[in-house]
Formats: sequence, C-alpha cells, structure tokens
Amino acid sequence: MSVIEDLTFAIENRRVVMFNYDGHFRVVEPFLIGVTTTGKPALRGYQTEGTSSGGKVPGWHLFSLSKITVIEVTVINFEGLRPFYNPADKAMLRIDAHV
Repeated sequence: MSVIEDLTFAIENRRVVMFNYDGHFRVVEPFLIGVTTTGKPALRGYQTEGTSSGGKVPGWHLFSLSKITVIEVTVINFEGLRPFYNPADKAMLRIDAHV
C-alpha cells in the first residue's frame, strides 16, 4: 500500500499511525489528508509521542506526505476529536479524507 492508502485507511478506521519524518520518529492520530494551498499532499495529525524539530509534542502538525517514510498503521484506535480540530482546515486547498 502507498502512504496515501495507508493514511486513508487509518483515518477511516481511526487508527494511530507511526512513521519517520525529517529524521524523527512520530506517533500520530491522523485526522485529514489533502492538498495544501501550496499544492503539496499533506496530513494534518495530532502527534502524541516521538520527537519533533519544532519540539511541540503532543500537538497538531502538518506533515508533507513526501517526507513520511516507514509508515505503520497500528491496531490502536483513537476516539473523539482533539481540541482545535478543523475538518475545513484552512491550510488545505482540497481535503481528500477526514475524520
């Protein structure tokens, strides 16, 4: 499966994902994928564990799909919505899948 297929499955089934991104291991609740206003495919997710160059964990992050490697869709489900979740994310020109 591709990164987009894995993330779409994870969003539809509310599954936590793990992946490497910019040299950091991330554990993320994926909330939506689409294309940003700059034309890049991206994931908006809530990172719960791992590290980040921005240092904000836990917290919301926008991940460029081209930088996601070694993705794993876990069997761990997440429930509910995180504060400040916006299914009409203004950073996205188009939304392809969302919680």
